[in-house]
Amino acid sequence: MNIIIATHLAYILTSIALTLWVGRTLHNNGRFFIIDAFHGDTKSADAVNHLLLVGFYLVNFGFVALFLRYGDHPTTLVDGIEYISTKIGVVLVALGFMHFFNMRNIANMRSKAQHKKGAELPVAG
Repeated sequence: MNIIIATHLAYILTSIALTLWVGRTLHNNGRFFIIDAFHGDTKSADAVNHLLLVGFYLVNFGFVALFLRYGDHPTTLVDGIEYISTKIGVVLVALGFMHFFNMRNIANMRSKAQHKKGAELPVAG
């Protein structure tokens, strides 16, 4: 029973740490692109950036919590290591998909903003 508790705790703690690190990295480094998409309106961009971060955390923490139940309980140390690595691997793939989903949306917003800026510029004639 101790190995099951230890592997569950290792999975939860590692997943939380990875989710927080990825979320903060996306939040800090994505700010520039969101500000650009919002035509320099930092107040609106920061609000959207924060909402994206909250949504990212909710989806990933929910996924980690739901995924805890799945899989055979480990009975040996090797089983425990494989259990944790499989679960962390799935969490990392989920984080990767969330990252690309967010980046795709931000890129689309930025592209629309740049297209709109170009349409507003006077045509030399």
